[in-house]
Amino acid sequence: MMFRFRRPPPRALASPRAGSWFLAVALLAAVLAVLIPPASLAADFTPDQRKAIESIIHDYLTKNPDVLLDALQAAEDKMKGDAKDKAAQALSTRRREIFEDPDTPVAGNPNGDVSLVEFFDYRCPYCKQVEPSLEALLGEDRQLRLVYKEFPVLGPESVTASKAALAARKQGKYDAFHRAMMTIKGQINDTAVYKTAESVGVDVDRLKRDMAAPEIARALKANTELADALDIRGTPGFIVGNEIVPGAIDLASLKQLIATARKK
Repeated sequence: MMFRFRRPPPRALASPRAGSWFLAVALLAAVLAVLIPPASLAADFTPDQRKAIESIIHDYLTKNPDVLLDALQAAEDKMKGDAKDKAAQALSTRRREIFEDPDTPVAGNPNGDVSLVEFFDYRCPYCKQVEPSLEALLGEDRQLRLVYKEFPVLGPESVTASKAALAARKQGKYDAFHRAMMTIKGQINDTAVYKTAESVGVDVDRLKRDMAAPEIARALKANTELADALDIRGTPGFIVGNEIVPGAIDLASLKQLIATARKK
């Protein structure tokens, strides 16, 4: 089985700047762990010896900054490689959770020959940008299954929206609620969620009771754990066939991925 992991386009993930900051800190820590002796070894040195070692390291890195850059690059490459390996393993061993979980909403043809999985957040602007392409695909491709993985990563309001969506499913209104939520302009808060639910015929009082059901919380927790295993760190994130595609993607690229998966 061939596994591919596509690099997202700029601004595709939910929090790229925060992710880069944490990555830089992790990489620096990894480099320092290599350059600085462990505490058990450092304890064998006298204060003067430790000072001399620190001075040597400082002077060497000052005169040879490329060494530190090379070490950072090597550490980054290793972290990316480890993440790809982890995601490939998860995609191979957890296919039923990804594609066939009975508790996950599905649109399109439930018996279709290709499944497109989307991890999304109702408050994610890039998810909303992609939504018209997904609707177009469902209209054109009668053999496509679209698997919705609620992945609320943008705050408490996102969690409320996802819980409401899964609870609306109990009233047979998931598709209507999902489409309506994806058309909301501006910020989404709890009031907007319940107003949208009411607009598509959802019994809001029942919805609120169903949102508190333990299976709703379990479903969201399972999606979060699955996204982590697949190294999907933001929204949207897609899986089709043997490919994981983090970030927004255009209609032509989606069609090509689906065609490739269908051939295999």
